[in-house]
Amino acid sequence: MNMSAASGVSGERERLVVIGGDAAGMSAASQARRLKSAEELEIVAFERGHFTSFSACGIPYWVGGDVHDRDQLIARTAEEHRARDIDLRMRTEVTEIDVAGGRVRARDVDSGAESWTSYDKLVIATGARPIRPDMPGADAPGVHGVQTLDDGQALIDTLTRTRGRRAVVIGAGYIGVEMAEALINRGYEVTVVNRGSEPMSTLDPDMGRLVHEAMEGLGITMVDDAEVTKILTGEDGRVRAVATEDAEYPADVAILGIGVRPETALARAAGLPLGDHGGLLTDLAMRVRGHENIWAGGDCVEVLDLISGRERHVPLGTHANKHGQVIGTNAAGGYATFPGVVGTAVSKVCDLEIARTGLREKDARRAGLRYVTVTIESTSRAGYYPNSSSMTVKMLAEHRTGRLLGVQIVGREGAGKRVDIAAVALTAGMTVEQMTSLDLGYAPPFSPVWDPVLVAARKASKAVNATAAKQIR
Repeated sequence: MNMSAASGVSGERERLVVIGGDAAGMSAASQARRLKSAEELEIVAFERGHFTSFSACGIPYWVGGDVHDRDQLIARTAEEHRARDIDLRMRTEVTEIDVAGGRVRARDVDSGAESWTSYDKLVIATGARPIRPDMPGADAPGVHGVQTLDDGQALIDTLTRTRGRRAVVIGAGYIGVEMAEALINRGYEVTVVNRGSEPMSTLDPDMGRLVHEAMEGLGITMVDDAEVTKILTGEDGRVRAVATEDAEYPADVAILGIGVRPETALARAAGLPLGDHGGLLTDLAMRVRGHENIWAGGDCVEVLDLISGRERHVPLGTHANKHGQVIGTNAAGGYATFPGVVGTAVSKVCDLEIARTGLREKDARRAGLRYVTVTIESTSRAGYYPNSSSMTVKMLAEHRTGRLLGVQIVGREGAGKRVDIAAVALTAGMTVEQMTSLDLGYAPPFSPVWDPVLVAARKASKAVNATAAKQIR
């Protein structure tokens, strides 16, 4: 082991060290650089992978062929960061944080050489790691997780070399359904094995059922309420099938879409505070609680749910980039805050759009909230306008106050982004009655006279009023 002495911070110039070179980390570094020059603030960033500032969310669309070039997913290269006086060290993994000493130990992934780097300010943006099941065959050739561009390239290489056309996706969350679409686009026979009662556990089961039916309509075989117990391999050691307790599903390739966990082993070893979901805990300025000069953001943190008032782990690139902006501002001596989230997410599988924001029914029950629910069917455009498509909108409202609690939407073109109306209403703390008066844009090519979200709000308002009337009587 080659261990050099800790490098010192020269003169009055401060040093900001960033662990993690993707969305949160490099957004923080870039924002700090905008606010402070290299003469005022030295910025050193460590990234253990081959790529920086890339869109992990775009990987399924690259695999499926909608995005043709890997480099289209890279927002800013290492060279571009370095040109802005950010000392970005690729293929370098931080292995230890010495909080008391104000330094980090890093290892060159290729050579194994190690060294210490001191810091005045530290940003932890270590992201999340895919959940890899502890079962026989999980590491066999042909079994792929999808988290980094390297993962995406490895999967594409497998799909290119493999003669068979059978794929099994393990898990039916966002990654699972998006990878199912990618494989369908590549001409594979796709089976999705899901341990839940319906796909998309971020939805209530009745809305998940709509996703299930639509996926089967696309030719995807859905297997719900099934726990994968092992991955079977052939004589060549490659995956040949995915097994549950009751059945085996032939596979020439298997995709792990079970979800992710915060990558916080470094933080845990350093004694930094973690929440119930394993993510770092921060204040509104994204400063790690109890540590004046350490910030954290992105998929490795827990954030405040503005509706339930509880901490959640919500690994999304939108949040990571906002965290980075806030952290960079604060690390450079400014002031910014990230107040929390309402849990908005949107996805699709082929032409089916899936969106949600706020609380599900079980979230509301867990938070001790009484609520009413309504579900409506509507269309994306005026009924008489060509190519209008149907959508289902489910809305939750608080029992007595009528405060909006959550919205879920499943439909075809034009359905998914309507969830943004509800996201704004949730953030503003609006009631469903107030929502009915929202001045939304209307023309037959874009919406019915009453937008589907407002139709749901009207129905929810009536349900709240009816419940209140019963209590009075």
